[in-house]
Amino acid sequence: MTTKNSTHPRAFLVTGASSGIGRATALLLDRSGFQVFAGVRRSERGEALRQASERLTPILLDVTDPQSIEAAVSSVSDALGGRALAGLVNNAGIDIAGPLETSSVADARLQFEVNVFGLLAVTQAYLPMLRQSPGRIVNIGSVLGRLAIPFMGAYSASKFALEGLTDALRIELRPWGIHVSLIEPGPVATPLWSKTHLLAGMNEERVDATAKLYATANAAAHAAFTKFGQTGISPERVAAKVFEALTAPNPKPRYLVGRDAKALSLLAALVPDRIRDRMLIKQFGLPRRFEGAHRVA
Repeated sequence: MTTKNSTHPRAFLVTGASSGIGRATALLLDRSGFQVFAGVRRSERGEALRQASERLTPILLDVTDPQSIEAAVSSVSDALGGRALAGLVNNAGIDIAGPLETSSVADARLQFEVNVFGLLAVTQAYLPMLRQSPGRIVNIGSVLGRLAIPFMGAYSASKFALEGLTDALRIELRPWGIHVSLIEPGPVATPLWSKTHLLAGMNEERVDATAKLYATANAAAHAAFTKFGQTGISPERVAAKVFEALTAPNPKPRYLVGRDAKALSLLAALVPDRIRDRMLIKQFGLPRRFEGAHRVA
């Protein structure tokens, strides 16, 4: 697991490594003998990772804070001592769910700040180190970047944006031999879904009368999200695909992970919009019409 003409192991940075996919990826890379920098927002999260493996190097990193990014770059650069960074895994992400009508613009903006602009800022900051290898970039997207579902509109929009950003990066960085891959999992059994559930409830409380219009549908969506968290694929399955994208001789541009991801991808590509809408309404147990609503042509 060493670089050519070097006794040092190849080094990787994983953002959002506190839990879920990021944690599973950092630990898998660590077990495989690589040097791993694990980006976390709080020091106690870093200590928890160190308890799992003393070889891991936690790095305080808030992807929305330019000063935090700059400090993290300096920390990694100092630790590498002039060696290259072999790979960057952009995993940090958030979801604030709820009907788009009742979601605050600030919440939608925050999702883009973390899931899109923060990812781009981190990528730009580490590209000089990645160009030395040349290294690889793996972005953690979602099948919801191909198909939007109700009450996850802002999150899906950010993942749609990530699809375009990743496609452009893959072409732009090709002259330097930097591979860029996108991981598109279906529902994953991570704390994200429980956080989604709570935040959606907070949105409903915040907007009073308008939220009542969505009460029945919101409850059905909450139940679906809770189920996703219980029955989704394991973070370790996603981490295995990240590992493949980082180490395969010819990594794929995209990796769909899980049966649900493949099914939703086909649904997005092959099923007409109106039929797909009806299928999603049924899948989520949403009402076809709300009480007092007027039919729209």
